[in-house]
Amino acid sequence: MIELGIGMFGDVQIDPVTGKVQPAAERMQQIVEEIKLMDEVGVDFFGMGEHHREDYAVASPEIILAAAATVTKNIKLGSAVSVLSSADPVKLFQDFSTVDILSNGRAEIMAGRGSFIESFPLFGYDLKDYAALFEEKLDLLLRLNKQDTVTWSGKFRKPLVNQQIFPRPVHGSLPIWVAVGGTTSSVIRAGKLGLPVMFAIIGGAPENFKPLFEVYQQAWVDNGHDMKDFQVGVHMHSFFGEDSRSVADKYYPIYAAQMNRIGASRGWPPYQRQQYDFGRSIHGHLVVGDVNQSVEKILHIIELFGLTRFSAHMDVGSPDHTDMMKAIELYGTKIVPKVKEALRK
Repeated sequence: MIELGIGMFGDVQIDPVTGKVQPAAERMQQIVEEIKLMDEVGVDFFGMGEHHREDYAVASPEIILAAAATVTKNIKLGSAVSVLSSADPVKLFQDFSTVDILSNGRAEIMAGRGSFIESFPLFGYDLKDYAALFEEKLDLLLRLNKQDTVTWSGKFRKPLVNQQIFPRPVHGSLPIWVAVGGTTSSVIRAGKLGLPVMFAIIGGAPENFKPLFEVYQQAWVDNGHDMKDFQVGVHMHSFFGEDSRSVADKYYPIYAAQMNRIGASRGWPPYQRQQYDFGRSIHGHLVVGDVNQSVEKILHIIELFGLTRFSAHMDVGSPDHTDMMKAIELYGTKIVPKVKEALRK
């Protein structure tokens, strides 16, 4: 079984001339409308990212997902990602249990360390504890998910002693995924714990990630987990249109502007059209094009890694809402069915 979904970070539109930033309220309303359409056209899951910056509208994915739960019926609703290192695992678990109840059992958590660091000073954490925070908090989150009554102690949080956590999810526990970039230790940890992994392939050639997938699967098998429970996915920047060249040309300045905004704080050179065009090729990290080109690329990625899940990250740079709705419609009504039919054959 393959699941095909959509991920978003809640990018807001920024006028390239005036620098005016789209109000978060407007973008949030659009996101809920977009998720509603995803459900209507048969997209399998939706993931909402957590950020604490002016160029992203959503700091609390669970609140957006709770709103989406009330206007959808079938689509799975999760984070993409929840920055677990700077969160309280108890509150995070309670919040997603609430989303799960509102959605009648459709909620998921995707835990990650986060590619941005704004949440650490915001919530009073030291970046020198970056790795240790995630490891300890993941341990607590998994304990909360498995046990109704928890006794636990750690370095960064007061202990829990015979503590019951309410509310509980509809089925007693939540699916918990781990999001990773390119860190081998993170991949091995997930494999040891028997947790599904979502790889963020947002640059370069996807083939370069193949060794990490192999390490993950080996860690899974070495630690006695059944391959019938094995789940692995990728998250890739994507956008869709009726005509491949037209959608590529229209989306390029939007995508490049966001890459340059992020790159300015990370020392990246200016983003070039050559990078974009390579990214759109069969060997690149972008899925931007018409239906047939996108189906071919997604099938290639699924077969390359043996995926059970593909996530199209569709709002990088915040394309116009009308274009987003059209891209979602194409994805759900044409791309998803074609991919699934090809895999059935």
